[in-house]
Amino acid sequence: MLNMDNVSFSYAEDENLADVNLNIKKGEVILLCGESGCGKTTLTRFLNGLIPNFFDGKRQGEVYLDNKAISEMPIYEISKYVGSVFQNPKTQFFNVDTTSEITFGCENLAVEKSEIETRLEKVVNDFKITHLLDKNIFKISGGEKQKIACASISAVFPEIFVLDEPSSNLDSKSSWEFEQIIKKWKSQGKTVIIAEHKLFFLKDVVDRVIFIKNGKITYDWHISEFKKLNHRDLGLRQLDLDNLTAKRTDYYSNNDDFLELKNFNFKYKKVPALDINNVKIPKNEIIAIIGKNGAGKSTFANCLCGLKRSFKGEVIFDNQRLKRKDMLKKTYMVMQDVNHQLFTESVLDEVLLSMDEENMDLAENILTNLNLIHLKDKHPMALSGGEKQRVAIASAIASKKEILIFDEPTSGLDLKNMMKVSENLIHLQKLGITSFIITHDFELIMEACSHVLHFEDGKIIDNYKVDEEKLKKFFLE
Repeated sequence: MLNMDNVSFSYAEDENLADVNLNIKKGEVILLCGESGCGKTTLTRFLNGLIPNFFDGKRQGEVYLDNKAISEMPIYEISKYVGSVFQNPKTQFFNVDTTSEITFGCENLAVEKSEIETRLEKVVNDFKITHLLDKNIFKISGGEKQKIACASISAVFPEIFVLDEPSSNLDSKSSWEFEQIIKKWKSQGKTVIIAEHKLFFLKDVVDRVIFIKNGKITYDWHISEFKKLNHRDLGLRQLDLDNLTAKRTDYYSNNDDFLELKNFNFKYKKVPALDINNVKIPKNEIIAIIGKNGAGKSTFANCLCGLKRSFKGEVIFDNQRLKRKDMLKKTYMVMQDVNHQLFTESVLDEVLLSMDEENMDLAENILTNLNLIHLKDKHPMALSGGEKQRVAIASAIASKKEILIFDEPTSGLDLKNMMKVSENLIHLQKLGITSFIITHDFELIMEACSHVLHFEDGKIIDNYKVDEEKLKKFFLE
């Protein structure tokens, strides 16, 4: 069905794919894996026609869809057969409300109104997103945006799905639900190609695993072979999360210093989004903020660092009641969509920008610790999603603020770079920094976090030191 014939590609001077040959049969579910920047996203852009239609570069070889050269097909023709979900779903939205976005593709293909309504009902039920209909697309969480993007592509009924990091912002329950969606597509004979770092929800649905390194396909395993391998030796995430253990149970700051919140609440217009009566959060911890998509985690982070002007309540830190301007001075936040906070012409300048006084040696040391030093002269917006994420984290570390807030800092990161982030968080803790980590990444929590805040419907329903049993119940059951 899909054939890549001696495909090579480079965006500029760096080669991103080299002599790739790949045959994908109808109905196969293919996993593309490998370290960040290895060429997975570039490969998906060939399969959905974005190369050469939207991305320029030096190209060799050809991709064939049912024996037709994709490079010679107009993009609207390709879209009838291939549906894509990008790493950042916001880049593919055309509407401001969720329902219109789901039906947009069908309308463009001139599907009859009654058929569109039938398809809408089907994908809403498949993805369990009735509660997201008719919502402002800019007011929903990152994970909810991911669901809308997947639903909108599914509604077109393509024969091929190309998915780039589809689980990056999904909570654990949604990831397992997404596994069921892929199984349903598979039962319908659809072909699914998934570029992913998180593997746990794919182990029982994938047929083949394609391992890419430095732009080349180095392994092509049947899933039965792949399950027998040591995935960490390959630089890959865990296939079975049941085997993970908490690494930070023996290290706590062991003091009586707390960050205290009283009557801490926020409303979007008149709709309550955050309601915390009173909570004491230990300082100098790495605090995982967990909860389902839309539970209020990002809203909490925005309020805590002073970005929401209309939030109410008291923040007590070092026995001082902080005003909003104080919170802005004491905190630094790495956003879920880091494209909003990359401003300079180079990676190095981005890190220097966050410093009160420029320190070149410190900036380069931080970049080295995050495996970014080789990219220091690159423009941040030219990097992969995972690389951008690490640049924003580097800027946060360089800021030397007392409270750091990270919103999904490891979404789209491979094992090696997730471990780099973990090591840096632990180093910051030793320096007396309090870090809040909004995350659905169970592996990161087990590796680095020492405390947990569990959110539900805008409230903190649990506040505890890392507890394997509690965490596994939330993430794995």
